[in-house]
Amino acid sequence: MRRIAWLAALVLAACTVSDSSDQPRSASVPPAGPAPVGPAVPQAGAPLPTADSAMGTLPGDPAAAADSGVAVADMRLEVDTRARELHVYRGGQRVETHSVAVGSAEWPTQPGEWSVRQVVFNPEWIPPDESWAEQRERRAPGDPKNPLGRAQLIYDPPRTIHGTNEPQSIGQAVSHGSIRLPNSVILELAREAMAAAGVERDDAWYRQVQQNRTEKVIVDLPKRIPIRVF
Repeated sequence: MRRIAWLAALVLAACTVSDSSDQPRSASVPPAGPAPVGPAVPQAGAPLPTADSAMGTLPGDPAAAADSGVAVADMRLEVDTRARELHVYRGGQRVETHSVAVGSAEWPTQPGEWSVRQVVFNPEWIPPDESWAEQRERRAPGDPKNPLGRAQLIYDPPRTIHGTNEPQSIGQAVSHGSIRLPNSVILELAREAMAAAGVERDDAWYRQVQQNRTEKVIVDLPKRIPIRVF
């Protein structure tokens, strides 16, 4: 009898022990639900986002990047589109001023800063991929209808500083964005640019280039000539 009573007491005690898994959760533990909204955490080993991927590609100027390691000539050009003038500087001093034609209201000359890296004598005119040139014909070097005239300084193709077959346009806003100079002025400016950039040619070379009007001559400049258009 004593043994039976002891076993009954033991069973009754076991039935009164609580099982925490059946109880409601404590108020300090948040209920299950969707994760809070916030920045995603990269997985281990995943590349971190860069400025380009997070904010969009930042604008850049490939030409400016390419010029960063190139020596600068002791010559720079400034084009005042309102005054329609081109100024030549050497040693920080303005040494020349020339009247120019600039872009029209519909096709304005773009402001900015670039570098002249190439001179072309007797240029060939190839119609640019722009609406105004769709019906225009290609013009060979020396063609009287070649709108580039006798020479050009390349800074932001297809816009350049060049001569013209319409000398009456000088001083007006009538171009398609390029900067026009009289042929006599652009020939002299091209020679000055070459000398400033360290390209040495004698008088006979220049005479030959100017006499052979149908022969295109390209001269790369080892030093860049800064140009600012405003």
